[in-house]
Amino acid sequence: MQTEGKVRTLAADCDVHNDLTSTASLVPYLPDHWVEHFLQSEFKGPSDNYYPPIQFLDRGQVAARSGGGDGDPDSGQRVKALDPAAMRAYLDHTGADVALLNCCYAVDSLKNPDQAVALARAVNDWQIAEWLDVDSRFRASLVVPIQVPSLAIEEIERVGDHPGFVQVMLPARSAHPYGSRLYHELWATLVRHDLVAGIHYGGAPGNPSTAVGWPSYYFEEYVGMALVFATQVVSLVTEGVFQRFPEMRVTLSESGCTWLPSHMWRFNKDWKNLRSLTPWLKRSPAEYIREHFRLTVEPFDDPDQAAGLERLADRLGSDEMLMYSTDFPHQSAEPQAQRLAGTLPEGFASKVLWENARDWYRLDTPRH
Repeated sequence: MQTEGKVRTLAADCDVHNDLTSTASLVPYLPDHWVEHFLQSEFKGPSDNYYPPIQFLDRGQVAARSGGGDGDPDSGQRVKALDPAAMRAYLDHTGADVALLNCCYAVDSLKNPDQAVALARAVNDWQIAEWLDVDSRFRASLVVPIQVPSLAIEEIERVGDHPGFVQVMLPARSAHPYGSRLYHELWATLVRHDLVAGIHYGGAPGNPSTAVGWPSYYFEEYVGMALVFATQVVSLVTEGVFQRFPEMRVTLSESGCTWLPSHMWRFNKDWKNLRSLTPWLKRSPAEYIREHFRLTVEPFDDPDQAAGLERLADRLGSDEMLMYSTDFPHQSAEPQAQRLAGTLPEGFASKVLWENARDWYRLDTPRH
């Protein structure tokens, strides 16, 4: 396929959302006990949500951005999920060859661990049956009950070898920083199954979203989420996770990304002064970050995305850390892959759109 005289650039969209509109969709995948509990009690799944409803496109916007003509833009309805057919239409529209599905279903908010396990299992079986088995372009993140790491490990052991799963979704907000040794066996399991740890925007662990207590407004939480991601980066590096698990890979999804270069600079500066406190670190923090972290590019904090991506790669000291994403169906969702390819230098465009994700997620490995 040719685009303006050039060979079409392959593209992997590393963050799209197949979130559930209702727990009722999981009924076919739940054990009888939990179906009865769901039908006869007030429990209808997690009551927490990582996003307010306005963060998602209405049906008319979804139709427009997927290239379809259906949907009533004046209906006032909001959607938090798309069916596979609509997602395929969106991939056709944007020119993505692979899409990584991140289902933001807040099982981490549930205090009953048995509920969390049952729903996580059902979500993953739903993803296999209704997404991964219907289109080979789809890859997905496992949903796990991260509030009990041993139970998260059990779920990874159960379905982590399915070829459609390439990542385990971990909400950025957690009960403990991810570098804590509480999670070491989890990281060992991810490495054993060759899965990426996908730290994604959101989380509802029950503790405040800031280090100084609860904010008053969602806007404060939204702006402050970059600080949550920064905390997780510091924790993973400082507590020696990558020294212990040198094959571990972490993606920061929907974190924004322009904050990271200055954070790396400060992290390096303070490490030089305090490195005696962490003698197990054999290299500078920036070196660990460049090797073990990748970032999805949406939402991007620069009005000129193409020029901004080039500047960002230069400041990161790497052209391998950035991966194309659209964040669909959030309202920030954009841009088309081939349009972006036409605005970036050819070699850099190929890295951002395809090569970095191909190498990170082993996308050359065929699905069976």
